Amino acid sequence: MGSVGDAYNNALGEAVIGLFKTEVIRQHDPWGSLEAVEVAVLEWVDWFNHRRLLDSSGDIPRAEKGIAYDQQLNASALAA
Repeated sequence: MGSVGDAYNNALGEAVIGLFKTEVIRQHDPWGSLEAVEVAVLEWVDWFNHRRLLDSSGDIPRAEKGIAYDQQLNASALAA
């Protein structure tokens, strides 16, 4: 059970959990071991956070967008 304001009551969190279950857990069932599930979770999280293309950012990975944003902030700070 979740409390008010945590991921269990957050629609975005629930959407990501549902996406994960659909894309990873149900696609590869049955799992041979706990270690296989752990590796799959880590691979999916890495893809989701670093390589997934974001439509709103011009189809570039989130990690690249973050680096470009940091460089823009640094350039603005140096110019000021």
